[in-house]
Amino acid sequence: MPLKDVIDLFGSRGFGAIAITDHLCENRSILGKASRYLRCSLTEENFAEHMDNLRKEGERARREYGMLVIPGFEITKNSISNHRSAHVLAVGLDQYVDPNLGIEELCREIQQKGGLAIAAHPVSTRKLEKQTLHLWDRREELRDCFDAWEVASGPYIFDEVLHSGLPMIASSDLHHAKQITSWKSALKCERTQPAILEAIRRQELSFAFYSDPSCAPSSLAAMAAAFCPMPRLSTARTM
Repeated sequence: MPLKDVIDLFGSRGFGAIAITDHLCENRSILGKASRYLRCSLTEENFAEHMDNLRKEGERARREYGMLVIPGFEITKNSISNHRSAHVLAVGLDQYVDPNLGIEELCREIQQKGGLAIAAHPVSTRKLEKQTLHLWDRREELRDCFDAWEVASGPYIFDEVLHSGLPMIASSDLHHAKQITSWKSALKCERTQPAILEAIRRQELSFAFYSDPSCAPSSLAAMAAAFCPMPRLSTARTM
């Protein structure tokens, strides 16, 4: 989806904040090189222009919808093996980070520059797609590296993360409009980037399922209802 359409999709539905985290692929693996060649990835060359576009759309989102747009990116390390693949979200950051760094170095770099390091969909996404299991395989040694681990990505709750004792966050992981029907993170704080990042660090958040009948089949909403009785629930990368 074009950036403008993503902003309008969430802004028109009254969301308070959204983090835009397009993929930034490492460039040492065959899959990483292919993603860059096919223009499916941010690069060091187009990064500044992308962030400038984010700032402009963020100003429009605030003016037209009162919605905060938080910059970020999804460092993407894909391998043929699911157990060697990992995605790391840098949320609240508009400075370039070398995606070829190791996981621990990436997290330190993101945090030192003021962003949140989040483990993206670290367990099976319950869908027939490429899985990224490397972070979960190393969760004990990496548990202090991340500010949060995704407990939901799209319409599915990850029970492994839910009961792990790790800090958590829920995300739309939206690539298409219909994926707006998903679990979301709810925060009760000022609508500013520093306040939102701090609330996530402190784990002052809860999770709720958002169903948009205009964008998703009713079966998804019915399926989600079965997941609703979960710990720490009350009432977007959507917030």
